[in-house]
Amino acid sequence: MGREVSVSKKHASIVANIGDTKRPSVVGADRHPGWNAVRRIVTRITTPLLPDDYLRLANPLWSARELRGRVLEVRRETADSATLVIKPGWGFHFDYRAGQYIGIGLLVEGRWRWRSYSLTSSPVSGARTVAITVKAMPEGFLSSHLVDGVAPGTIVRLAAPRGEFVLPDPAPATVLFLTAGSGITPVMSMLRTLARRDGITDVVHLHSAPTADESLFADELAALQREHPGYRLRLRATRSEGRLDLSGVEALDGEVPDWRERVTWACGPTAMLADAEQLWGDAGIAERLHVERFAVARTATAEGGGTVTFVASGKSVVADAATTLLEAGESVGAAMPFGCRMGICQSCVVELVEGQVRDLRTGEDHEPGTRIQTCVCTAAGDCQLDV
Repeated sequence: MGREVSVSKKHASIVANIGDTKRPSVVGADRHPGWNAVRRIVTRITTPLLPDDYLRLANPLWSARELRGRVLEVRRETADSATLVIKPGWGFHFDYRAGQYIGIGLLVEGRWRWRSYSLTSSPVSGARTVAITVKAMPEGFLSSHLVDGVAPGTIVRLAAPRGEFVLPDPAPATVLFLTAGSGITPVMSMLRTLARRDGITDVVHLHSAPTADESLFADELAALQREHPGYRLRLRATRSEGRLDLSGVEALDGEVPDWRERVTWACGPTAMLADAEQLWGDAGIAERLHVERFAVARTATAEGGGTVTFVASGKSVVADAATTLLEAGESVGAAMPFGCRMGICQSCVVELVEGQVRDLRTGEDHEPGTRIQTCVCTAAGDCQLDV
């Protein structure tokens, strides 16, 4: 969804050989220093087997090195989407915030493939499970596999919930949700959380989908509208009604006359979000708009590329200007740190030793000695990275 050329948080297929790739840190690892010290001692005693090897024999969800989960249910939502209910194992903390996303790794054809998806479950549900809702994308290998190829009982790897597109507690008195397609997924966690807190007092929700049948959570949204007088849903079927035009104030004024007074959370295609940012900015209320992107818009030209050398790994690869440094490193098995894969979390930052690289979002070139984000930068000639 919304691909200029996408460094996507959720909707592009990223292949990572996790045997050679650094995973995000385990949730809560920093909260258990005592366990980590004991683990180091026990590691020496149990060599060549690690404590994890024994833990795995007892329960495949137990691990001191990584966070795991078991898929309990795969529930079809629409023809091309499904919700996965996952039971996390040791180390997961259910204090995530409504609107955040989670990393998931799945072993497919002998390789671990990682992506991040919005949590659609509520952190105040009381359940010891989490849920993600995935829409299969034509270019998304992992998304298609999660929708059509994962059976209950499958063990997955997990990374910590992250993201700043979150609902505060308490929520604002008046709220506007502006979503399209699978952009509804983080907002669904917010709505479920508000419902459990009896906090749906004045919420307007404009949601667009190609047809009513292709709208995610259609039955649940209709039930929310019946049960909560403070929730007003406007479902727009874009194939028959056209897309909501946010290039000017007229369409939004007609749908939500008091939109300027509401705090807004918007998630959907890149073009829709760009129009929303322009509209809220022109109105002088940019601080009232919160935006979540599933793809990073790339403004840099296609010129560039070169040989990328990963100094610590002793590996190199020729990469074009459309391939991020993170993707280039993973393609040759260089040990690359990563997190959100869209330039937000800073997990992928490394030092540029030699050469120049270009930020795909701004077109800015970075010089040697600077620290760069490999998930949103490409080679602007031959370069060397300290990784």
